[in-house]
Amino acid sequence: MKTTAIIMAGGRGERFWPKSRASMPKQFLSLTDDGKTMIRLTAERHLSIVPWEDMFVVTNKDYIGLVREQLPEIPPENILAEPMAKNTAPCIGYAATVIRKKYGDAVMLVLASDHLIQNARLYLDTMAQAVEVALEGDNLATVGITPSYPETGYGYIHFGSDGEHAGHKGVYAVRRFVEKPDLETAKGYLASGDYLWNSGMFVWKASSILSRFERLMPQVYEDLCLIENSIGKDSHIEVLRRCFERFPSISIDYGIMEKADNIYTLPGAYGWDDVGSWLALERINPTDSHGNYLQGNVLCDGTRNSIVVGADKLIAAVDLEEMVVVDTKDAMLICRKESVQNVKKIIEHLRASGRSDLI
Repeated sequence: MKTTAIIMAGGRGERFWPKSRASMPKQFLSLTDDGKTMIRLTAERHLSIVPWEDMFVVTNKDYIGLVREQLPEIPPENILAEPMAKNTAPCIGYAATVIRKKYGDAVMLVLASDHLIQNARLYLDTMAQAVEVALEGDNLATVGITPSYPETGYGYIHFGSDGEHAGHKGVYAVRRFVEKPDLETAKGYLASGDYLWNSGMFVWKASSILSRFERLMPQVYEDLCLIENSIGKDSHIEVLRRCFERFPSISIDYGIMEKADNIYTLPGAYGWDDVGSWLALERINPTDSHGNYLQGNVLCDGTRNSIVVGADKLIAAVDLEEMVVVDTKDAMLICRKESVQNVKKIIEHLRASGRSDLI
């Protein structure tokens, strides 16, 4: 059975404003010193498991050109355009119907386009094992991340004590998925040793996930079947639009994973980062002797533990501490690190004031 990769690349990356814009969101930017974009790194990371011709990208219809430009090796028909954003459950369901139509059935690696992995070899070993688990029956496998601190911005996976499934060591039954906790709860999860960060990466057969849609989200499944039947026909674009209009905006966690059976997780510590905000730059790139991550034409004096990103124009940073400064040609962000999650509020203000040119 074929193994495919589904790269979800429809997000707007608003927490990376002002560099990430509606016309050029985070997944199409380079945030690492190697100069490669996030989506390019994601695709290349999986080439030892999935060849280019079996990779698929699900993205916003406005980003088809960007995907083709950055991933020219992927066949054009494997770039799937969502007519509107409806969260991850419709996105994954749509991809699964395309896989079933094209291959009959296949294993799907469901991946975000903007995650980074430092220990690629260990990660790929885990993904290969997850493929084996997915091939056995109708199992759903998820890759969990061993937490290193009490993070409140991630969902968690509560897993069982038996670390062997069908002869696979290091594979645990999932007890439940839990939402983002407060700090004290997160500390308890960390101390218990039986909670993982939910990475949002999944491995299953197309038939396995579609059977869960049929049972747990039957109305969505009916529309997915309509989409599948329209593939290759003149009516496909219109059917796709009508079905997406009816789909609820719901994550795969809420829609399927919190209710499904036969779910297994494979814990790992791979140097994983979901690159969720500007703070990720100091985690994924080297910093100077004062703990600063500096990019572009930057001059510092007395500045510590800060992130300063610019381009050609000189940025002079004097006596800053725990700050984020990001300069672009038409906008500049200045905020304390502790407030970086609130960057999305700026987007809301810009939208409310009609400044769509800056979003």
